[in-house]
Amino acid sequence: MDFTHWGGANRGAPIFVTLCAEDAMESELGMNSMYEHAPQFKALIVFIEHRYYGKSVPFGSMEEGFRNTSTLGYFNSAQALADYAELILHIKQNLSAESSPVIVIGGSYGGMLAAWFRLKYPHVALGALASSAPILDFQDILPRSGYLTVVSKDFRDVSESCHDTIRQSWSLIDELASKPNGLLLLSKKFNACEPLTDTNSLKSYLEYMYSDVAQYEWLPDPRHSVKGICDAIDSESTQSTDVLDRVYAGVVAHMGKKKCYHINPPTDSTQSQSQKYDGWGWQCCTELLFPMGPEINATMFELEPGYTIEDDVENCREQFGVTPRPHWTVTEYGGLNIKLVLEKFASNIIFSNGLRDPFSYGGVLENISDSVVSLTTAKGSHCLDLGHSTSKDPSWLTQQRKAEFKIIKGWIADYNKRMLELKLTTASSASAVQISLSSLARLSVMALICFILARLIV
Repeated sequence: MDFTHWGGANRGAPIFVTLCAEDAMESELGMNSMYEHAPQFKALIVFIEHRYYGKSVPFGSMEEGFRNTSTLGYFNSAQALADYAELILHIKQNLSAESSPVIVIGGSYGGMLAAWFRLKYPHVALGALASSAPILDFQDILPRSGYLTVVSKDFRDVSESCHDTIRQSWSLIDELASKPNGLLLLSKKFNACEPLTDTNSLKSYLEYMYSDVAQYEWLPDPRHSVKGICDAIDSESTQSTDVLDRVYAGVVAHMGKKKCYHINPPTDSTQSQSQKYDGWGWQCCTELLFPMGPEINATMFELEPGYTIEDDVENCREQFGVTPRPHWTVTEYGGLNIKLVLEKFASNIIFSNGLRDPFSYGGVLENISDSVVSLTTAKGSHCLDLGHSTSKDPSWLTQQRKAEFKIIKGWIADYNKRMLELKLTTASSASAVQISLSSLARLSVMALICFILARLIV
């Protein structure tokens, strides 16, 4: 908790709570916009870690917490939301800050949690800022090709020829691999550290690279940009007519020049601790089964014509020994006909999205009501609005951040106004009761005097 600017409980200063979905310290480093705006609110800043992430692991250790499906059975979003509610109320009570309004803030999965928290615990949180929160990106609501459609658009907007080169590459990878010693030739062409055992590992490596750079394009390193990859691919086209040579040039531009590239997925013997204790993989296999993949011929990615949801279900059974519930998240939190459902029921939620972020496809991109609003920017990427401001920030990003905290300022002002009215009403009612009791006491005294006088006269 950061007390640097907090105005104290007596003045009902707000509490900004980040709902972390990873190590709290990592979240803190990525949520610098909170620190920049906290002084104007004299707000207390709190970071709460999600169970099973960072240091917040039940059963004493990662080994015990991730031992089997029984111990992992306590690992889900609903339990995490309940944790947040308990901790927030505990903090307010401990600090004698019961009247302080709470604003929950999160990005990506944390943004989903922030929106769901406001819906499920409106008595705990006054409002929510949900950045890059794909709460609609589920099988029952949207088609599975949406994420990769946005990635493809990002590349096409930068370079049509780059987009087309990538689109052609998938079949050419298979074509080369089908030749005698084809996988060995493919391994050499992409300078793989370990010989490729199939084409799927290379395709997954490339698909992840393209998606990741589109999602997090805001990183200051120019290699981590769609333009950086496409400039390399297009530049190589003047040196070589080979499509796969161009694609490899994109890998080098993004990853940097290395002795070799680790393209094959890690084996059990080379798994890192973070991969071994894959909390996000567990959640995606049990409740957050995002339907992601190219199911239409309108992206730069290879089609998966035979795909069904059972493919993901089977992968999850193999990895964790559990059967996913693809429809559970929509059942638990809603999402279908969201405008119709939430325009009267919900309030005080900001959904912010940058439309270059592939996850924006599953975000809320239009206002639901006067207080459940959408703030979008055409060029923004994943959770960009929650990062710290710099002198190089474009005006549209600066304006988006200002708009978010202007809305939050309005929520807090309205809350404080209502609290004042409630106190005045309560005080007025108490005074009225006191006056009534005083009047009753006077009447009782007069009645007693009359009774005594009547007895004396008799």
